Amino acid sequence: MSSQERALRFDREHARQLRALAYRMLGSRAEAEDVVQDAWIRWADIDESKVQHAGAFLSRMVTNLCLDQLRASATRREQYVGVWLPEPMLDEDSGWAPSPESQAEFAQDVSMAFMLALQRLSPLERAAFLLRDVFDVDFDDIAHRLDRSPEACRQLVSRARQHVKADYARCELQADEQSRLLDAFNDAVRSLNVDALAKALTADAVMLADGGGRVSAVPRPLQGGSLIAKALIGFAKLPDSRAWELRAVRLNGMAACLVVNAANGELVQAITLTPSATEPGRIGAIYIQRNPEKLGHIAARFGLNTAP
Repeated sequence: MSSQERALRFDREHARQLRALAYRMLGSRAEAEDVVQDAWIRWADIDESKVQHAGAFLSRMVTNLCLDQLRASATRREQYVGVWLPEPMLDEDSGWAPSPESQAEFAQDVSMAFMLALQRLSPLERAAFLLRDVFDVDFDDIAHRLDRSPEACRQLVSRARQHVKADYARCELQADEQSRLLDAFNDAVRSLNVDALAKALTADAVMLADGGGRVSAVPRPLQGGSLIAKALIGFAKLPDSRAWELRAVRLNGMAACLVVNAANGELVQAITLTPSATEPGRIGAIYIQRNPEKLGHIAARFGLNTAP
C-alpha cells in the first residue's frame, strides 16, 4: 500500500473518531488537529500488519498525546486571563461534524456546558470517562490505554460521573425549538429591548465570555437574566457596535450566532445559547467566545477577519 493510499485510509477510517476524542480531551479544535496529525506521522512509521486493532492502537496513542499536551499546558491554563471557554466548533466542519443520525448525541457530547464539565475533571478522569461513557470502550481496554488497572479505571470513571452529573444537566431539545430561542435572542438584541431579552432568559441564567487577554471581555461569569440582558443591550448600544450584524449558525451542536462587524468584515465574537434544563422555552446559559485565537477557523470558513 502506497503512503498516499495509507493516508487516505487513515483519514477515512480513523481521523474523525480521533479528532472527536482529542477535541473533547483538549477543548481546542486547533490542538486536537495537531494531535491527530502527530498521530498520523507516528502511524506512518509503524508496520500496520503487526497491529491487531488499528483503531484501539490509534486511540490509545491519541489519548496519551492529549495527556502529554494537558500536562505541558497546565501552567498556561492556570495563567489564562479571565474566563476560559472551549474553542467553538461549527457543526458543518468537514471531518468534524457527525452523521445526521448521530446529531442529537453529538449535541450533548460537545455542548459548551458538557465541555466545561469535562475541563473540571483531572486529565486521567477525563480520559477514562470519555473512553467509557462517550466512546463505549470496555474497562480492560481503558486500563490498557491508560496503563492502569481495570479497577482503578472504574474508580476514575465513577468519580468523573459524579462531577459531571453535578456540573451538567442534559437537555434534549429539537432543532426548531433551538432556532426559536435564537430568534427571540437575536430579535431582542437587534431591537435593543432589555425586557424582551430578560424574558428569553431564566432568572438564574449565566453568561461567560472568553477574551483570553487579547480583547476585552467580561472578566467573571454574570448570573441573573435581568443583569445579563442589561449588560448585553448596553454593549449593543455602544458606538463601536452599530455596524454589528448577527448571523445564525450552529456551534457545538447548539443554536448560535456570529457577531460580524459589517464595516470591516471582522468576526467580533461567537455566541452559543444553551436552553434551560428546568425551564423549557428559555435560555439558561450564554457562552461568548471573543478570543481571536479561538475564532480563526470560523472566520476563515466565512471569509472574515479576526482582531489582530
